[in-house]
Amino acid sequence: MAKIIIKQVKSRINRPERQKRTLDALGLRKLNQEVEKEATPQILGMVNQVRHLVEVTNA
Repeated sequence: MAKIIIKQVKSRINRPERQKRTLDALGLRKLNQEVEKEATPQILGMVNQVRHLVEVTNA
């Protein structure tokens, strides 16, 4: 399966709790942190929920 790199580019401050939990579930805890994940439908759905806070590139 394809891999994607997810980078948090905007702060989680003043965001709804649900978006903060989604960032935590993706493994993003700090600004400018990057994680590499499989491009499963579940991961892509989570990325879609916080697309305004993250940047996604193909690995």
